[in-house]
Amino acid sequence: GFFLFLNLYKYLILLCNSRAAEILYSLALVQSSKSEKTRVFPSVDNYKLLTEARRNLGLFQHHDAITGTSKDWVVVDYGTRLFHSIMNLKKVIIDSIHILILKDKGAYNYDASTPFLKMDDVQSSQDSLPHKTVIKLTSQPRYLLLYNPTEQERFSVVSVNVNSPRVKVLSPLGKPVTVQISAVWNGATTVSHEAYQITFVAHLPPLGLGVYQLLEVQSSEAVLADYDIYMRNSKQEKPDRLFKIKELQNSVDNIILENSYMKLWFSGMSGLLEKINTKEDGKNHPMKVEFAWYGTTSNRDKSGAYLFLPDGDAKPYIFTDPPIIRVAHGRIFSEVVCFFHHVTHTMRLYKVQGLEGQSLEVSNIVDIRGEYNRELAMRISSDINSQNRFYTDLNGYQIQPRLTMSKLPLQANIYPMTTMAYIQDIGVRLTLHSAQSLGVASLKNGQLEVIMDRRLMQDDNRGLGQGVQDNKITANVFRLHLERRYGTDVNEEKASVSFPSLLSHMTSSFLNHPVIPMTTYADSGVPELLSTFSPLTSSMPCDMHIVNLRTIQSKVDIEPSDEAALILHRKGFDCKFSNRDMGLVCSTTQGKIKVHKLFNKFRVESLTPASLSLMHSPPDARNLSEINMSSMEINTFRIRLR
Repeated sequence: GFFLFLNLYKYLILLCNSRAAEILYSLALVQSSKSEKTRVFPSVDNYKLLTEARRNLGLFQHHDAITGTSKDWVVVDYGTRLFHSIMNLKKVIIDSIHILILKDKGAYNYDASTPFLKMDDVQSSQDSLPHKTVIKLTSQPRYLLLYNPTEQERFSVVSVNVNSPRVKVLSPLGKPVTVQISAVWNGATTVSHEAYQITFVAHLPPLGLGVYQLLEVQSSEAVLADYDIYMRNSKQEKPDRLFKIKELQNSVDNIILENSYMKLWFSGMSGLLEKINTKEDGKNHPMKVEFAWYGTTSNRDKSGAYLFLPDGDAKPYIFTDPPIIRVAHGRIFSEVVCFFHHVTHTMRLYKVQGLEGQSLEVSNIVDIRGEYNRELAMRISSDINSQNRFYTDLNGYQIQPRLTMSKLPLQANIYPMTTMAYIQDIGVRLTLHSAQSLGVASLKNGQLEVIMDRRLMQDDNRGLGQGVQDNKITANVFRLHLERRYGTDVNEEKASVSFPSLLSHMTSSFLNHPVIPMTTYADSGVPELLSTFSPLTSSMPCDMHIVNLRTIQSKVDIEPSDEAALILHRKGFDCKFSNRDMGLVCSTTQGKIKVHKLFNKFRVESLTPASLSLMHSPPDARNLSEINMSSMEINTFRIRLR
């Protein structure tokens, strides 16, 4: 159940940003103790909100919660708790950034009724997808704050919605940046002129903030995206007062997108991916994306919340009319969007140097609320000679090889994927990174398949007492990443463990820790802000991840103490992949970090090792000046910042 249900709620967990809130709160707490003016920071109230959010997230990990094996009304209660936690964590993030980003801390003034910032997305109820707010522009610059939750310096593509296409974006250094303007669509073919999506590449410090400025100008240098819409009854030119939109008939010709790393071919009939050419070696790789349905058996025992009992192999997803296909060509990204009856499928290619240009962003908005005993899967077929072997991650930490066995029934060959799954042969590895946990299989050589949603009408006699009919419209987000392998040997294929490449780890980190955009709540009269806030002296090593920096509760009451838990994880990675020209803005240091060089604005007063759960300190625990960790280890330290 965990891997196939409640995808909407799992998507919400990603949006919870509980780690970002914990880290920002810990830094804001230290900042607030530095002067009298900043002591009005609502540290106790926010600590209570953090604690409650932590408990709600923990509750949702219950074996009948995240698995979807609860009655409908119980699921609504879980969803409502998550929804409240998201609201509360947003408040903690906003309050914490307020105190950290002010240039003159003496001007700090906390007013509970008017927040200093607002997030760029709103969610109307616990069972709906969030949507972006529209930022109103004037000739006066409007601050756009971008928070980078990863511990490495980052170049990331950021999109926000604004109310005017005459836009200029200034970087934290005050220089104009290249902007792409894309249409915001109502449905498949109608352009909304109430909002415009602007996209640019942001450069952000590790765990830090960059303050960009948006303003309306008479003549904008932003580049408009062009659109081709493939549909049955097409008129040649579709008049629009801003965008160039061509309407075409669905055709047997391919749709082509490319950037400096790869070239992609899509079918002109279905809009689905067919082939990738990697420019590094000039090779073509067949890469067919398709959808498929699973039914359930005609026996007495049928699929339900616990059981997957398919009626044989999946049937291809057949559409009588070709879908509407909308192709966007832009300076920063191009994309192909296919509108099928049950799924809106988007493949986006970023035309940027570095990490984001090297993988394909795939998103599916799935709606099977009108179906009867059916399950929808996305399948990727390649010519990789995977020999029935594929790899999935356990809890985002280790990767485990899986073997598809023909002697087992189909359902026994489906495995959980928490953050990634891959197949490989001597020359290449194809990784599917995921932002939500799902079930994955590799039923044929060179194939990966992900089950996206299930709708089952009957109970399967395991104690739930109902079917699975509370489906929601769900967003699934993936990254598809093809890499070359060097110097592999045959014995390695039989090893019991495998590791992602460094680039793969970073791609997964970008996907699971997206940049958080915010704007100032007031249009004018905003006090002066720092142009950037960088709490770390430099990027952490590429293989080091700050799992959390969490303020420890005081022993007396539900209020914060002056200590925090710094939890670090050193990732294991496979060296048989090139790291040259990958756009990684960090290095590796064999797991060593100098403590006094860690933080920039704050001084480390003490750092002592503790057990993972902070319950125990070793008897010889003393103040460390250097952190030294082996690969694949997680360590917890008690840290005091000043």
